[in-house]
Amino acid sequence: MSDRRSLDQDEPKDQSDEPLLLKTGADPLELIEQCLASFSEGDPRQKLLYKLRHAVILSQAAHQQRELEFKKTSEVVAKLTAPANRIGTLLDVPGEGLARIVVGGAEYYANVDPRVPETDLKIGTQILVNEAYAVIKTLGYDRNGPILKLAEAMPDGRLRFEQEMGRQSLILQRSTDLVGVELKAGDEIRIDPSHRVAIEKMQDRRASRHVLDETPKVTWDQIGGQNEAIASIRKAIEYPLLHAETFERFRFSQPKGFLLYGPPGCGKTLIGQAAAGSLAKLVSESKQERTSDRDKRPPVTSGAFLHVKGPEILNMWLGESERMVRDLFEQARARRRDGALPFIFIDEAESILGTRRAMRSFNISNTLVPMFCSEMDGIESLRDVVIILASNRPDLIDPAVLRPGRIDRKIKVSRPNKEAAADILTVYLTADLPLDSALMKE
Repeated sequence: MSDRRSLDQDEPKDQSDEPLLLKTGADPLELIEQCLASFSEGDPRQKLLYKLRHAVILSQAAHQQRELEFKKTSEVVAKLTAPANRIGTLLDVPGEGLARIVVGGAEYYANVDPRVPETDLKIGTQILVNEAYAVIKTLGYDRNGPILKLAEAMPDGRLRFEQEMGRQSLILQRSTDLVGVELKAGDEIRIDPSHRVAIEKMQDRRASRHVLDETPKVTWDQIGGQNEAIASIRKAIEYPLLHAETFERFRFSQPKGFLLYGPPGCGKTLIGQAAAGSLAKLVSESKQERTSDRDKRPPVTSGAFLHVKGPEILNMWLGESERMVRDLFEQARARRRDGALPFIFIDEAESILGTRRAMRSFNISNTLVPMFCSEMDGIESLRDVVIILASNRPDLIDPAVLRPGRIDRKIKVSRPNKEAAADILTVYLTADLPLDSALMKE
């Protein structure tokens, strides 16, 4: 039996090294902390361990930054290599989780991602579909698209549109936001680019540009030098309202409008604005009872002044001028239904209401004058719509427009004389202006 012992048997095993061997897979920082704890205070090896710990911390931070950048790069690569999503239009939601869509001119009966809110699924909105043509997102209404004129609002809610000559009519459904909106023939409607859904009712700028939101604030006191014309026009528009019972007893019909004629620059437009303001105030303050059951007009609470220059109605396209006249009267009736008394002031009336002549060449008056007369025949009195015509040449206006029952009040606005000129100066030369007192006495 040998007396020699191995080196392992001669040297005692250090029990303090056992935790280091057991934690070889642990965090390096934890191992360094254990090493620091095993050394005595002042051991020169602690300085090297502190440097090692600092280097490990920097290495771990750099590793985390590299992982983050790698993750971002992977996401970017995944997005760039993924197939593009298609954009379509939602036509209907037949059931929960289902949608009828149109993509590229073809219809599909597709599934809807459960994460898409049901409130966002509106008919006519743009939708995003994946490779399986499942709806994964809504994009809202397309802000672009063609504009068509409405031909008919059908009883079932669908809309019929007329197109250019030689093309078939279109019948479209309404978008979710257009359901319940009152539409009429002639309205301009914006449809989606796929020509499947009517999206938005557009405002007719050609008609609205003539409208002032409120009745002009011009009063009779702001007009000088036209006392005779003012007296005549006030007699024509105020007497039928102030003495309505007398007019009714004698069966004297109320006028529908009047003509202001005279040289240019004498105040015809200003008198028309003052008449509109005066009549709107008078009608709104009137407390008389309704005279018949068929008078269902709402009470007047304000006024609307529609100022139209005659040449603006003229259009090179056949039938377009007549349409503008119809739109003008329809807009006036709509304002009346809203409780406003509308005034249609047509300046240079002879340019569109000229005398019709029998001639082979086409004359726009041959169709525009009958349209204007038929629209005026639908007006009852000053409580419905007030028509004011202004002209420098009343002799050129068609007699059918100026006959009794239509424009049967003709008021001349003459040039001011010396006394009238002094009245005009008193209107504009007010006390708040810095005027020379000596010059004013002269």
